[in-house]
Amino acid sequence: MRRFGGDDRIEHLRTGWSLALTPPDACPTPAEAATLADWIAAEVPGTAAGALERAGRPTEGLHGQDIWWRRPLEGVGPRLLRFEGLATEVEVWLDGAQIAATSSMYEALEVEVELSSDHVLWLACRALVPILARKAPRARWRPKMIPNQGLRTVRTTLLGQTPGWTPPYDAVGPYREVSCITRADPALEVLDLRASLVGEAGVIEIAVRLDPAPATPPVLVCAGRRLRLETRGEGVHGGRISLPGVEPWWPHTHGAPALYDLKLETKTAAYDLGRTGFRRVELDRDADGRGFGLRINDTPIFCRGAVWTSAGVRDLPGDVEAYRPWLERARDAGMNMIRMSGTGVYETAAFHDLCDELGLLVWQDLMLANFDYPVADEVFREMLGREARGVLMARQASPSLVVLSGGSEIHQQAAMLGLKPQALANPVLDEDVPALVAELRPDLIYTPNSPFGGPQPFVVDEGVSHYYGVGAYGRGLDDLRRANLRFAAECLAFANVPQASSLKGVVDGPADPAWKAGVPRDLGASWDFEDVRDVYLRLLYGHDPARLRREDPALYLDLSRMVSAELMGEALSEWRREASSCRGALVWTLQDVRPGAGWGLLDAGAEPKPAWYGFRRAAQPLQAALTDEGLNGLSIHLRNETPVARSVRLEMSLWRGGRQRIARAEREVTLGARSSQALSLLEMLGTFLDVTYAYRFGPPGHELTVAVLTDAATGEVLSEAFHYPLGRSALPQGDGVEVALAPEAGGWRLSLTTEAFIAGVHLEVAGFDADDDWFHLTPGRTKVVRLRPRPETAPDARPEGLVLAPGGARLARISA
Repeated sequence: MRRFGGDDRIEHLRTGWSLALTPPDACPTPAEAATLADWIAAEVPGTAAGALERAGRPTEGLHGQDIWWRRPLEGVGPRLLRFEGLATEVEVWLDGAQIAATSSMYEALEVEVELSSDHVLWLACRALVPILARKAPRARWRPKMIPNQGLRTVRTTLLGQTPGWTPPYDAVGPYREVSCITRADPALEVLDLRASLVGEAGVIEIAVRLDPAPATPPVLVCAGRRLRLETRGEGVHGGRISLPGVEPWWPHTHGAPALYDLKLETKTAAYDLGRTGFRRVELDRDADGRGFGLRINDTPIFCRGAVWTSAGVRDLPGDVEAYRPWLERARDAGMNMIRMSGTGVYETAAFHDLCDELGLLVWQDLMLANFDYPVADEVFREMLGREARGVLMARQASPSLVVLSGGSEIHQQAAMLGLKPQALANPVLDEDVPALVAELRPDLIYTPNSPFGGPQPFVVDEGVSHYYGVGAYGRGLDDLRRANLRFAAECLAFANVPQASSLKGVVDGPADPAWKAGVPRDLGASWDFEDVRDVYLRLLYGHDPARLRREDPALYLDLSRMVSAELMGEALSEWRREASSCRGALVWTLQDVRPGAGWGLLDAGAEPKPAWYGFRRAAQPLQAALTDEGLNGLSIHLRNETPVARSVRLEMSLWRGGRQRIARAEREVTLGARSSQALSLLEMLGTFLDVTYAYRFGPPGHELTVAVLTDAATGEVLSEAFHYPLGRSALPQGDGVEVALAPEAGGWRLSLTTEAFIAGVHLEVAGFDADDDWFHLTPGRTKVVRLRPRPETAPDARPEGLVLAPGGARLARISA
């Protein structure tokens, strides 16, 4: 991997571009393209779809056209042109000479050129439609979600090619940086760079090639230590440095993601090699050998998070400003893992650097999904090998990368269509990629595909699974335990309804014909994921969804919001308990790719949906959860994933009629660092109460149980949990809230109290972000919500808004 020194001049070619569209092969060379009259301005990095939409032009059918890009290029002398990503069949021309070409949007190009004065740089993005129509080896299966089966023969993204999910944007053009580099320092190629944690010492192993070779070997600098590399011949230098006593890198839920700068120095130049961290990763298969869990630095980690889609399907942005809002929201929700699905694109170094910084583990799929790829074709196989090598080399020192998967649902597609196990053999995923992992990143956990393991790849009680028992398959909540889930690389897909403020001016709700465009569906299915969510609306709240949508659409939408939030909490509470077999759960997906009720926990503008708040409450490192154990009563699960022991107070209370407390128990508990424990409510109460209404010797004595975990010293509420022995719909709702508002550092403190239980309380406060929403209020206990001004809010602005119940009923006014 080539790196540049401090005196090298890197010019990012971002401005001055224009593009024009032609029929396929209408312009064989730039000479013909130069005669085109209809050129529009374009941005790089960027796509043709982005440029056309900004110009008010149609964006459909771009794979059926040739698209030419051009910009002037000035300079005299040798230059290195670097193209970090060109989609997809692209020729690179300088003036009238073709200097490079690529057939993969996932391979970078570097071209040495000699400039003499004024030049024009051209990119010819050739139409994919004729290429997709060419004859290929017969596919043994055809995934229904992707209409164009020819996509299996080219290396381009499936984003924009799945009509039931993504908007129809064809990825065409220089979607990653284009740079012109003037070399001043010796050319540095990083051949190997890896960091590990051995005992309590950080270890760095490095090999580089310098051209021309320096008279004195270079020096590696890290954590205040300097190591002069040894000369290995032909300009290659290498070495190994041990750094005792470094701080290990942790996912943020379990510690600090400590990072260290890496630099390489010669007598005449200095090279920034970025930052790295030191950690150990091991695969835990459980005692029965069927599990799939991660141990980081010898500590079991419950991995929770979501599957990444894109920071923008139209433009496929790759800068830190595009990534940060999404990834910070992920961290703030208590997520500690992001999966990069094989349906997307490889993200840039900025993405992985940010995950390193924020303490977010990364599960990286190769960009292979669903298809029967033509891996018997040696040219195609070699292309995939180069791609995988490039992915591993680019992330060699990244501590957040922990899992590499050969892609998504390839084995599942074949198995579900009845192919025999031998048909799942794939030399790229079974031989080539494992060999590359052993060579370049032996610290990674590798799985040939996701899902993978068990008698069939899609079973969920062994290895890696995609769990949709609660979800697409409409099973009851008891399936969360019955399935004996081990690790869900994706799960819990629902049409998650955004906040009303996100829908305003975009789509008016279910009555708007545009509403269904934002609801994902699997092609060929008679149902969509709103139908799936409605199954659980009926289950949780007892309403007929169709009738409620027709007669009270506001209540329908609010209960739909609550359904998603409640299901996130139910699933995580079940899977995170100490006795659970589950070691990880990644929600499908982190973000929406278009406005509306998509799969995302975040809407298309990176704003949290109610489902995000439900996930956040159930995913924190310090957490209390409740599970119904039937005749054994109610279990209380306490967890402390942080590196510091905590003294906490647990309060349990039982309520009748939403306002009368009939029993209370309290206990002080010391939660050891990175520990969990389970308690019995019956043992805490010290007397018999039918806390789960399992014995039913008479009428139910209560409808609600509340667990509150507070800091023993400060009284700060750390976590709350709720149990409804008769179901959520049996509990009466209060209708009034008292509000107190006070300024504090960085924002405002909103205090809410009520005399009767209220579920699904929603805050509408324009210009401010709340750290909690769609929460429940318990009688006699003050709920504190922090309000932080948004970036566009005036510094002296004061919160004004409403406290609302489901359906829009006003509970209180917020005013400073």
